[in-house]
Amino acid sequence: MEAQTGRVTDTNFNGWFMYFGDHLVSKRWGVHFDGQWRRHDFASRWQQLLLRPGINFNVHPNVMLTAGYTYVKTHRYGDYPAAYPFGEQRLFQQVLLKHSAGRVDFTQRYRVEQRFIEVRGAPYRYQNRFRYFVKMTVPLKKQSPWFFAAYDEILLHFGGNHGANVYDHNRAYAALGYKTGKYGNVEIGYMNQRLLQRNGRVLENNHTFQLAFLSNVRLRK
Repeated sequence: MEAQTGRVTDTNFNGWFMYFGDHLVSKRWGVHFDGQWRRHDFASRWQQLLLRPGINFNVHPNVMLTAGYTYVKTHRYGDYPAAYPFGEQRLFQQVLLKHSAGRVDFTQRYRVEQRFIEVRGAPYRYQNRFRYFVKMTVPLKKQSPWFFAAYDEILLHFGGNHGANVYDHNRAYAALGYKTGKYGNVEIGYMNQRLLQRNGRVLENNHTFQLAFLSNVRLRK
């Protein structure tokens, strides 16, 4: 297939260090924030910085709506880097669904993004993207604070102006987690990211170490 398309694979080793927070401020309303420090060559050089605040509305204990803003700064990395570092600003809307089957907890997320991408010599390039995320967690033993987590997320372009491909990238993840009590969970894991660059020729195969803290501490009683 590579011979037919002229596609090349760029393999990278990255480290992502992340905080995810969903914090109630009333019975139904809350605030969301996640910050991600993404490094190339595990931790030696910048890959990306991501900051994502939002507002949550809990329709049901298992259904949450979120709308917010994202700032991303992408640096040059890998053997086939972007021509220059660039910033991106996004608006996003999402639905988060939770359910359980026995000891296994499932989370699904449907997110739509409106992306404003910095282009040198022009104000920005506008693109739309859809993301579908599904995650499972299961305790290693009954009543144990330790758990196994796995997820997959696919990101697809829609509308115009997205370059050579509808497919953006896929993330497959597995991790060991620990429940710290009322403060949240810690996860240490591995993610494989298969990212197809805008030119449709370079496929990034990114091996990524992830360290994440996830919190749902209530801000107001």
